[in-house]
Amino acid sequence: MPRPNLARVDALGAGADATSLTLLERAKTRDGDAWRRLHALYSPLLRHWCRRWGVRPEDVDDVTQDVFQAVASSLDSFRRESEDDSFRGWLHGVARYKVLTLRRREGARGAAGADFHEHVLLLTAPSHDPSDEEERGLVDDLYREAMEAVRGEFEDRTWVAFWRATVDGHPPALIADEMGVTPAAVRQAKSRVLRRLKDLLGEPPRPTPQAVERRKS
Repeated sequence: MPRPNLARVDALGAGADATSLTLLERAKTRDGDAWRRLHALYSPLLRHWCRRWGVRPEDVDDVTQDVFQAVASSLDSFRRESEDDSFRGWLHGVARYKVLTLRRREGARGAAGADFHEHVLLLTAPSHDPSDEEERGLVDDLYREAMEAVRGEFEDRTWVAFWRATVDGHPPALIADEMGVTPAAVRQAKSRVLRRLKDLLGEPPRPTPQAVERRKS
């Protein structure tokens, strides 16, 4: 008996129109659900950046709102021209510009004083600081939220194959033997879920530490 092809994706509950476009493409059309999801996914990270850059607690909500307003007006300019480009990195640049604008206004009022240049230097920090444990945790939460959002779009066996290959880091041949399918079907399942996550996040999820360690062994 031939092995089943587990990589078939179920019809999405939200309907074909809602799933034929990526989350960012839907946001560009002013889709309300897409904007609510973007806000829920990225607000925690935006707030963290504001705190890291020294934005006063009473200003964090205003800066976050300013960033999303800027995103709404300029999202059409976002393009992934290389694998290193990501919506998160682009959002970091928008947030940095808004905070710099706030600092300039404070400096013009004399509120920032000599601290202004220190804040500007801090704002030149890269968007992915490996020493920032809180940001790593927030990005992990972002990926978790994304996985929960797309989980219902796939059959259980497709999801298990993706999880075992991507999160647990097991080789496709081992997973295929355990599940009674072909290695190609495992790779296809992994590819389909990763592509859906990339559509949602605007970037491919990074490999988990378990997967990295297993690949080394």
